[in-house]
Amino acid sequence: VGVGWAAYEKLNGNITSDTEAAKELARYEKERPTALVRDAQNILLIGSDTRSGAGNRKYGRDSGTERSDTTILLHLAADRRSATAVSLPRDLMVNVPGCRRRDGTRAEPMFTMFNRAFQTGGSACTIRTVEKLTDIRVDHHIVVDFRGFKKLVDALDGVEVCLAKPVNDKAAKLRLPAGRVRLNGEQALGFVRARKSMGDGSDTERMGRQQRFLGALVSKVKSNGVLLNPVKLYPVLDAATSALTTDPDLASLRGLYDLVRGLRTIPTEKVQFLTVPRRSYPYDANRDQLVEPAADKLFARLRADTPVTVVTENREESDSKSRNAAPGVGGRDERRAGKNPYRESNAVPHAYSESFEDTREEGSHESDPTPTFRGSTAAEDGCR
Repeated sequence: VGVGWAAYEKLNGNITSDTEAAKELARYEKERPTALVRDAQNILLIGSDTRSGAGNRKYGRDSGTERSDTTILLHLAADRRSATAVSLPRDLMVNVPGCRRRDGTRAEPMFTMFNRAFQTGGSACTIRTVEKLTDIRVDHHIVVDFRGFKKLVDALDGVEVCLAKPVNDKAAKLRLPAGRVRLNGEQALGFVRARKSMGDGSDTERMGRQQRFLGALVSKVKSNGVLLNPVKLYPVLDAATSALTTDPDLASLRGLYDLVRGLRTIPTEKVQFLTVPRRSYPYDANRDQLVEPAADKLFARLRADTPVTVVTENREESDSKSRNAAPGVGGRDERRAGKNPYRESNAVPHAYSESFEDTREEGSHESDPTPTFRGSTAAEDGCR
């Protein structure tokens, strides 16, 4: 009993509680969205690109600031029969509210790239930005940095991915052969961050790769008996708890256990990944904006805990169309975009468009078709 209690206390004490974010969010409680469906949960997963801390400085100079390198809104259905993970591009143009900076001063509201929210006001500012963008209540948040990500992968004894081509990315310090490869923590970090030598070098392709890796990680945890085997589970929990910063409600072994328990029963084919529908921002070739009404339809379904239909596509097809012709700006796109903050009228858009399928049958007069989004699931095997 004593050993078990000591282990519990160690794991419980590993987790960093984000109390400052909780205080800041409490100040704005009246303007935050209301949760519509009891027991459904929305969790914001934030990957920080901070170079501070042990093991992180080799990825670049520590500038004293951090941005959200990866942000995913994870929706767990109330019946725990499905999970939907929606990637939010870091270069998405959004309205960031006035937020409290780390030095205690207040930043003015601004229309800027999404990842500026985390740089400006940390997780609280990012949560408020996501809630204003989606009208979805964020129930919990989890922040992990480079070191924490590597520790988690290593605790799982690596995660297997499938590569269509060999990888040699000097910037990411990554060399991998084609075919099935089991990545250790260092390799996995390079894999999800690499841009220059994989796919078309875009953030679009990188987000798809991150989603495939997370799918493989989920599949590994569920198929390897990790969640049911205390011997396998303890090192994973030790790595996970010491790697995470969470809201106070999740910052305990009990809180994380309840979360993992809810994920345990979800079939891998029902763990879905997609990127929010978006297209090139017309005033800057390197920025994105939401595509409407597709984005609103997605957010509405998550808000109401209505199933989201994801259609998978092969990797080559996905990569090849990440720079296709995009429609012009119109409707709510213009209202979300506002005025051009860059004063650039001659920028050539990268012309990417991520949209959804209209599932109405030919000749149907149905006014509100069920949208179908492009994405992937944790059950997919890239080598098949």
